[in-house]
Amino acid sequence: MVRAEGVCKHYGRLEVLKGIDLEVAPREVMCVIGPSGSGKSTFLRCINHLEKVNAGKLWVDGELVGYRQHGDKLHELREHEVAEKRREIGMVFQRFNLFPHMTALGNVIEAPVQVKGIPKAEAKQQGEDLLTRVGLADKADAYPNQLSGGQQQRVAIARALAMKPKLMLFDEPTSALDPELVGEVLAVMRGLAEDGMTMVLVTHEMGFAREVGDSLVFMDGGVVVEKGKPRDVISNPQHERTQSFLAKVL
Repeated sequence: MVRAEGVCKHYGRLEVLKGIDLEVAPREVMCVIGPSGSGKSTFLRCINHLEKVNAGKLWVDGELVGYRQHGDKLHELREHEVAEKRREIGMVFQRFNLFPHMTALGNVIEAPVQVKGIPKAEAKQQGEDLLTRVGLADKADAYPNQLSGGQQQRVAIARALAMKPKLMLFDEPTSALDPELVGEVLAVMRGLAEDGMTMVLVTHEMGFAREVGDSLVFMDGGVVVEKGKPRDVISNPQHERTQSFLAKVL
């Protein structure tokens, strides 16, 4: 579902990604861990072309991200073509990013109505079903400022799912939450994994990674330091840098 070959990203002289090679299979849940500044979130943003790569290539479901290839040359897609592809990739951010002037249901149905042209009544029914799925059927008419952080994040997940994505990206979705609210968001994500959703998840939740993840990637300094089965990497890390990181967070 995702393939990265030699992906590099820099901002001026600052190299953030230094040649990432990774593959994510359909239905796989890949958890990405590492210290702040290691390039985890940047890599996630490159997958849906919120950031343009400076070198290397990325594919999602067999199609190049952000470019079209003719012979040996890459031609950058126009913004509307990029947006068309981005519809198929759901992204959930650390800070929810809900529209504050819309209800929970309004947030969920906005993109299907405005982007996909789905009739409002149909979108509303689907939106209510999604809010039920994330445990918020009774909050359809509530505005973001009337919801807890965990509830807002669950609305954000429902909003991403409303576009029926083939891939979900989660950028530290629980790091802005109070500890007692983390579980309710992880429960929704666990349900998605059980339903077979392909997910790439930047997280500090080691228990979730161990239980739900199919693969675990440890990044540091813009490179993949170690990759393997979550239980293997967490219980028996092979690289010294992974060992020292896990010693601090476990």
